[in-house]
Amino acid sequence: MFHKEGQKIIITAFFIVVAIILSAHFYIAIEWVKLAVQVASLTLLILILQFFRNPKRPVTPTFDEILAPVDGKVVVIEEVEEPEYFKDKRKQVSIFMSPLNVHVTRYAASGTVTYSKYHPGKYLVAWHPKSSTENERTTVILHTPKFGEIGYRQIAGAVARRIVNYAEEGEQVSQGQDAGFIKFGSRVDLFLPLDCDVAVKLDQKVVGAKTCIASIRKKDD
Repeated sequence: MFHKEGQKIIITAFFIVVAIILSAHFYIAIEWVKLAVQVASLTLLILILQFFRNPKRPVTPTFDEILAPVDGKVVVIEEVEEPEYFKDKRKQVSIFMSPLNVHVTRYAASGTVTYSKYHPGKYLVAWHPKSSTENERTTVILHTPKFGEIGYRQIAGAVARRIVNYAEEGEQVSQGQDAGFIKFGSRVDLFLPLDCDVAVKLDQKVVGAKTCIASIRKKDD
């Protein structure tokens, strides 16, 4: 299953690759050169298909957990001052996606979209400390029943040049639902309340709509 954001690219790439393979077959006489061109073009098509894959991940929504919005590796866990919306301290959990990861963004929790804004910006490498505030990005805030308001930020990287965000203010969304797509290497920051318990560690690999990022802190903690 492939994401709808990749349909045009996949179709275009398919016809280009077919054209290259046929051209190589008829017009390249040297056998090893012909084979190299055909294999390289087919490999490129496979990489494009892999990038736009959209695996189905059934979710039973829970209000007690924040799930990973994307696949990738946890690169930041820290307390920060969030200046755009909350304007107070939040727990930030950042997930870096390489070009080989699934790039679908999924809602980390069920709730109501209270804020959704796109910001043009730079294209620093996604792990750069200033990428969260200076790169092209979208910021989305969800009001959830138990965590209150939580935020996530899609951030373009040095290669990623297009962020797709489906969140619309006032919309009711479900945990695990498709929330957008970031093309090529990128990052997503989560901004969570200080009284939640972060369930992941630095450098941990997480899976979108499956890995628990944070949970409600027990009253006796």
